[in-house]
Amino acid sequence: MTDFRLGIGIIGAGNIAGPYAKDLSTYPELELRGVTDLLPERAQQFAAEHNCHAYASMDDLLADDAVQLVVNLTIFDAHKDVTTRALDASKHVYSEKPLALNSADAHALVAHARAKHLRLGCSPMVFMGEAQQTAWKWIRDGRLGAVRVAFADAHNGRIETWHPAPEPFYKAGILFDVGVYPLTILTTILGLARRVWAHGKVLKPERVTKSGAPFHVDLPEFVSLDLEMANGTLVKLATSYYVSSKTRQAYAIQFHGDLGTLNLSNWMSFGADVEFAPFDKPFESVPLVRDAERGVRWGRGVLDMALAIAEDRPHRATGEQAAHVVDIVCAATEAMQSNRAVEITSSFAPPAPMEWAETTDD
Repeated sequence: MTDFRLGIGIIGAGNIAGPYAKDLSTYPELELRGVTDLLPERAQQFAAEHNCHAYASMDDLLADDAVQLVVNLTIFDAHKDVTTRALDASKHVYSEKPLALNSADAHALVAHARAKHLRLGCSPMVFMGEAQQTAWKWIRDGRLGAVRVAFADAHNGRIETWHPAPEPFYKAGILFDVGVYPLTILTTILGLARRVWAHGKVLKPERVTKSGAPFHVDLPEFVSLDLEMANGTLVKLATSYYVSSKTRQAYAIQFHGDLGTLNLSNWMSFGADVEFAPFDKPFESVPLVRDAERGVRWGRGVLDMALAIAEDRPHRATGEQAAHVVDIVCAATEAMQSNRAVEITSSFAPPAPMEWAETTDD
């Protein structure tokens, strides 16, 4: 393992690429070889900032034998095609969320990677954070008793107030952009989802970009859904592009069990507060399984995949789970349109806890 190093190529040099590159550079097992983007000048600037090569095209990056793993950071509707081309070039792929924008494409990518004997991973990997692993361990150790209800929120504010190009987010929808985060954590901890009810509405159809350009929102930017998990747990998830992300519950998840309630204050932050309250008692802080800084280590899912390749074990942020989450989102969309519950039939092998969060206290 000491001599192991995997070559990484990034496709897409947009806003999220910088945080990825910054974190990837901290892992000696990974070598950022280079980047490509539809805007060559953006790739060149990124390469200069992160000390890597700017490829003139995606074909050039995929032709480089020194790149073994592609990190797909393109826009939502390009994920499927870019991942397909990378797999066709015999590269392992780790994609930003969502894996694809419909169930058929998501499961086709999983099957394609399997047929090529390649790794396919997908964000969100926030369940690998210390706070998230602490909450999972607390539940796994039985400290809540049977968990029968969970409440989650995902409110990302009004994208146009901070992002220079907000329209693709609204076109993909709040569930594909932000809802996938708590859905991935919930399916990691609680297992498969089997049925969904949903309601959505366009709250503020007329929006204006930071540059002053007006645009229209067609998809509901407020969506509330109810999930019935295979293990019987009921989940309520509320999402919006209207409520401020600065509100206290914007990124929270609460797990309610027979013995009490566990609160994860922020599903995005690896150093979030975790609290437990016995039934009808005040909350008390739960110590994290290990120290963590606030924020996200964006490269942790890529690192886990690279180490899994070296160790010949399953990686944790799998395409199969990402495809199941796509199924939930697509079923929720169908439920909104049909005003009825929609069944979910796909499955995935649950990820293993992080090795530093596996042990059970006596």
